[in-house]
Amino acid sequence: QKVLDGIRCETDAESAGQEADFVSESVPEDPDLKGKIFSRFNRICPERTIFTTNTSSLLPSMFADATGRPDRFAAFHFHDVRFNFIVDVMPHPGTSQETVELIEGFARRINQTPITLYKENHGYLFNAMFMEFLSSAQTLAANGVADIQDIDRSWMGVMGTQIGPFGLIDSVGIDTACKVVDYWAREQNDPQQRKNAEFLRSYVDQGLLGVKSGKGFYTYPDPAFARPGFIHKGNQE
Repeated sequence: QKVLDGIRCETDAESAGQEADFVSESVPEDPDLKGKIFSRFNRICPERTIFTTNTSSLLPSMFADATGRPDRFAAFHFHDVRFNFIVDVMPHPGTSQETVELIEGFARRINQTPITLYKENHGYLFNAMFMEFLSSAQTLAANGVADIQDIDRSWMGVMGTQIGPFGLIDSVGIDTACKVVDYWAREQNDPQQRKNAEFLRSYVDQGLLGVKSGKGFYTYPDPAFARPGFIHKGNQE
């Protein structure tokens, strides 16, 4: 309750930003949109305010100039704080060392462990590996190699995990995954990624977004993959 009492929800940008010390942006994966948001808050926030982006796959240098304060701007990316304590800190070439140290210090004060990159990299460390993993699963499904549950079953059975790639996409949000895949499909003109994006979009268009909508590749709160016997095909939806 003490934490909740310290949180104020605000829908007015002026009111939210005029005394802000630290801004964390989490709008969709669109560098132009992110740039417009930061440009607006640059006019509102004090000079001291640190700007950060929670982007999953973009580079801060792609919209650093639009922030109006590139030296006080970096990527600060959270994972699922319900289950882990890793947070990525990714400066761009124009980020000051003081800003990096302030962000690292803030991370530690909120009981997160900052992982600071030496250079910009799409997807930081974990997401760079994670996106390749999810992409390979999407490709298998989009190309009709196997069904979703067997793809998950294969990973879970061999690796001994409690969740597979499509269960993980449900947790991330199929709409979020679709936006990321679609952006890179267009950016790289990759036919397979376009096919993967269409595969994900077929779920999004039906309102099947994953855990947050109650149904995606699985139905929640009792997904088939979490039931005893799933790996041995004893429980299927």
